[in-house]
Order: sequence, then C-alpha cells, then structure tokens
Amino acid sequence: MLTFLATMKIKAEKEQLFIHLAHELTEQTLANESGCLAYRFYKLRQPLGYAVLESFESAAAEQAHQASSHFQAIAADMLACIDGTYSRQYLDPLPEAAAGPD
Repeated sequence: MLTFLATMKIKAEKEQLFIHLAHELTEQTLANESGCLAYRFYKLRQPLGYAVLESFESAAAEQAHQASSHFQAIAADMLACIDGTYSRQYLDPLPEAAAGPD
C-alpha cells in the first residue's frame, strides 16, 4: 500500500479554479481507478492551504493514476494554481497490535 498526504498553497486568484478541479479530479479518480483506496482533498486552516490524502494499493497503482487520461487532462491546470509550495508526507500503517499488558 502507498499512502501520502500532500499539502500545498494555492494562488489567491486561482483558488476557485483549484477547488473546481479538485472536485473533478476526485470524482474521476474514484470512478475510474480500481487501485485507488482513498482520494480526498481538504482545506487547511491556514489561508490558501490545501491537502490531498491519497492511498493506492501499490506504487504501480499510483503511477497508473498519474498516467491516467483524467489526471493528464486536469493536472496541468491544477499545477498552475499552486504557488510553488508543495510537500508530501508518506504514511505507513501501524504494525499489528501486540498483546496487551498482563
């Protein structure tokens, strides 16, 4: 499994376009990608801050997402909305719980 939280800051004049594109990309991704486990955008509490939580069955499924026709059609316009601030934090599941204390 490959899961990450990507955070970004959006140009003020592009915020409404970004929101529209985020909804469109989410809808297309969830409808067309069987290897996608989760895909959702969030508004951060700082001005113009956004995040997307993405989870895929594998790194290959994430690569297929980036190569998909819907991603290719939307990504360039989305990238033009970002002010250059972008980071990814990879998330790993916790290991199985050990037996509790005696």
